Amino acid sequence: MSLKSIGLGLLASTVIAGGAHAATLDIAIDSSPAGLDPHLITAFNSVVIVQGNIYEALTAIDRDLNVVPGLAESWDVSEDGLTYTFHLREGVTFHDGSEMTAEDVAASIRRVQSETVASPLASRVSPITGIEVVDPQTVRFTLDAPFAPILSSLSSIAIVPAEMEEDVDSLQQTPVGTGPFHFEDWQPNGYIALSSFEDYHEDGQPLLEGVRFNFVPESATRQVGVVSGDYGLLPGIDPATALQLQGQPGVTVQETRDLSYTLVGMNVTREPFDDPAVREAFNLALDRQEIIDGALFGAGVPAGPLSPALTSWALDPSEYSCYGADPEAARAMLEEAGVALPVQLTMNVLPRQDARDIAQIVQQQAAEAGFEIELINQEIGQFVQDWRNSNFDLFVSANGGSPDPDEYFYRTFYGGGSTNVFGYADAEIDAWLDEGRSETDQGARKAIYDQVQRKLACEGPIAHVAYGSLFTAVNDAVEGFEIYPNGRLTSLVDVEIAE
Repeated sequence: MSLKSIGLGLLASTVIAGGAHAATLDIAIDSSPAGLDPHLITAFNSVVIVQGNIYEALTAIDRDLNVVPGLAESWDVSEDGLTYTFHLREGVTFHDGSEMTAEDVAASIRRVQSETVASPLASRVSPITGIEVVDPQTVRFTLDAPFAPILSSLSSIAIVPAEMEEDVDSLQQTPVGTGPFHFEDWQPNGYIALSSFEDYHEDGQPLLEGVRFNFVPESATRQVGVVSGDYGLLPGIDPATALQLQGQPGVTVQETRDLSYTLVGMNVTREPFDDPAVREAFNLALDRQEIIDGALFGAGVPAGPLSPALTSWALDPSEYSCYGADPEAARAMLEEAGVALPVQLTMNVLPRQDARDIAQIVQQQAAEAGFEIELINQEIGQFVQDWRNSNFDLFVSANGGSPDPDEYFYRTFYGGGSTNVFGYADAEIDAWLDEGRSETDQGARKAIYDQVQRKLACEGPIAHVAYGSLFTAVNDAVEGFEIYPNGRLTSLVDVEIAE
């Protein structure tokens, strides 16, 4: 029997046994996640499993990147913008059967802020200086200054049981949230299984009996599986896979402009990247369009610090002088800075095909400017560990984007920011970022972040490479799935498998 007929047989037996409502959706991803704690994870394969599926937050982001109610059904804001009072949904329970209350919300915020936990999300809630449990269904936050992106930032802070406030181990292996699916099983090198949460607070959701995230390292196997029906969904696929699957019978490739971006990170605590001129020269050595054509099959646009999907914020990269793709000028800039050539460096590479392809092209382009780079291909656990510990000269990776500039800029570029692994510190940038998060006028905020983008584009610790198209391959038996620009699988609650 062929793989295709086996897959269709399995899908049919699932549907016949329990109908569309009772089906389990099989999803294929390329590797096992590094962990499942929503306050600690950074890797795509962790985030795509837990965020919105196992965990929820006070607010949420819809398909159009608008802030909408989440676990908080409403909120009040004081006239001075310093006090936010959130009114929680009633009847929400955690997967362990306990009631979700304001105490859990307060503990979750404190957990993210804790230096012991060391959450990469800490900068998103750092302006919250007071947390008051008014009653079981009401929590009040006091800010040290107006914080324009607070509602958007809170959408990324999962609410966990209060007893987990000081526990930094349990949730990595056994997550407990309020989402539509609860954790069932983790088979190393096999899959993570989630089951429908019968007591989910939204009546009639989810429609699936469960979701199984299968770890399938081989791209060809994932492709054959989604065509055959073994897998209903391939989220966040690379452009090469998307190109190969487009036009295949029984598969639809959904596409949207990605908030996420590919990048080359530079450690500014190490020579020669402690010199802004060297960082500018490295940017100047890159031909971003050539990278997009070669590594992303043309599916992307040259990246500035903000995605063009953020139409209210992003500047056109064509105005950045260091985006000239001029290796000779880059070499001259290095020589003027007194840097001995060639500059010998290592580059850690995220274990994704697009990152590997980008790394090889960057290696070739940079060599023409005098950068001699050794590529270090790593498994995801080691890559994340070295990233967190700032153990790199350079790295090639992909980062998730956010609807508000503060959520990316403050944690990444502010001195001491929670994901500022680059060791970057600039007094002017810090001042602008403080001003940007406290300014509530949209026009004034735009002017501030225009300045930030112009400086970071050439002198910052990140060479932004490309904003690609986000692709997800969907077997035609899967109904109700919608792709979100932030890469979350939020729409799984509405998914059914057709007969």
